[in-house]
Amino acid sequence: MKQLSVVICVYNEELNIRPLSEQIKAALKDLDYEAIFVDDGSTDRTCEEVKAINDEHFLLLELKKNYGQSSALQAGIDAAQGEYVALIDGDLQNDPEDIPMMLKMAIDGQWDMVAGVRANRKDGAFLRKIPSKIANYLIREATGIRMKDLGCTLKVFTHEAIKSIHIYGELHRFIPALLALEGSTRITQVDVNHRAREFGKSKYNLSRTTRVFSDLVLMVFFKKYMQRPMHFFGGIGIATLGIGFLINFYLLILKILGNDIWGKPILILGMILVMGGIQFMTIGIMAEILMRTYYEGQNKKPYRVRRITVTGQK
Repeated sequence: MKQLSVVICVYNEELNIRPLSEQIKAALKDLDYEAIFVDDGSTDRTCEEVKAINDEHFLLLELKKNYGQSSALQAGIDAAQGEYVALIDGDLQNDPEDIPMMLKMAIDGQWDMVAGVRANRKDGAFLRKIPSKIANYLIREATGIRMKDLGCTLKVFTHEAIKSIHIYGELHRFIPALLALEGSTRITQVDVNHRAREFGKSKYNLSRTTRVFSDLVLMVFFKKYMQRPMHFFGGIGIATLGIGFLINFYLLILKILGNDIWGKPILILGMILVMGGIQFMTIGIMAEILMRTYYEGQNKKPYRVRRITVTGQK
């Protein structure tokens, strides 16, 4: 097993491959490492540039089409064999020189993850910095993960920690929260170098912000209700059903007193709330069954053991 696996996701980054590979070689020359380039369906000469590196430390994993950053990261993580796994962008904005320092921190401090913080970002304010600050704030408040820069790809993990999670959709921003869900809570952060993009075009745009918000709702559900979905759906269902019953009881009293209730909007609202409440409770029961199948069908445990210590031994 290698000491370190470096996973680099690339999509149409042909001009960045050669300088990045040279920087990785220089930065990691004293380490036993592998560098895995994951090509996410590039349409330029990115793959040819990776193959031209001609170094046994470098691997190329080609995806059949463009799946997105999260899926590409997961593919690279699945292929990684190192005791520690580092993630780094393929656009030269992350500095490979920071990896040995972060690896030493992870080893010496026994951290599950060491995350980079872009202390002096070299990005545009309107399209990158401001949306990133808003997203970071919302994610911190919703998940309780107190990290400064959740959007920085540069991170170092233990093999066990990174292999315990699965990244879907746009969940690469939520890796610390995913780790926390799996019991990997020894997480720290450190300032790292950040550089302006020299070659190629940024793949980021504001449309990704809406997807981040959607995934944020999913992460809040995972964090609080993954093992007890009935508490979420059942709570909404009981509240909705209760309000519906109160409205219908009120209308029943009006009817008994001789008032005409037919055609009133509040009657329709009451019936919708009753039916909606029943539906929410039904969804909660189905979600409970799915969660039990998820855990028991794969022999998963709803907890994680860090270590077992035998006491009383000399």
